[in-house]
Amino acid sequence: MIDNVSPSTRSRMMRAIPSKNTKPELSLRKGLFRAGFRFRLHRKNLAGKPDIVLTKYNAVIFVHGCFWHRHEGCSLATIPSSHKDYWMRKFDSNVERDNRNREQLISSGWRVAIVWECGLRKQPDRVISDVAHWLKNDDSQSAEFADSEVDYKNEN
Repeated sequence: MIDNVSPSTRSRMMRAIPSKNTKPELSLRKGLFRAGFRFRLHRKNLAGKPDIVLTKYNAVIFVHGCFWHRHEGCSLATIPSSHKDYWMRKFDSNVERDNRNREQLISSGWRVAIVWECGLRKQPDRVISDVAHWLKNDDSQSAEFADSEVDYKNEN
C-alpha cells in the first residue's frame, strides 16, 4: 500500500503524536489526585522517565499506549499493513526498551506499574481504583492494569 501523503507531511503527523500528557495519562493523573495521591511527573533521573512517580509509595507508573507498546491480546495493538518490517522493528525496540527500563527500576528498588490505554478508555474508574489499591495495599514489585476483557497481571 502506498502512503497517501508526502514523507515530510507524514513526518509532521508523526511528530504531532504526544509522548507526554496524553489523554490516558491525564485521566489517570486526575483520578489519582482526586483519590488523594500526590506525585511527580516524568522524572528524568529514572529509567524511562516514568509518567507518574510516587515516592511515598516507592512506585512509578507508566501509561502505555496499546499500539506503540504492543499490548498483547488488545484490539488496539494493530499492525499497519504497509512497511511491516519497519513497524515490527520499531515495536520490538519499544518493547525491549520498556522491559529494560522496568527491570532497571525494579533492581533499583522501585515498584513498577504499567497502565494500558485500553483500560483507561473503557473502564477508567475501575483501573484508577485498582491502581490505588495496588499502591496502598499490595507489595508486589510490578503490576499491569488493563481492560478487564484483556488482562490484569500482578507479579511479585
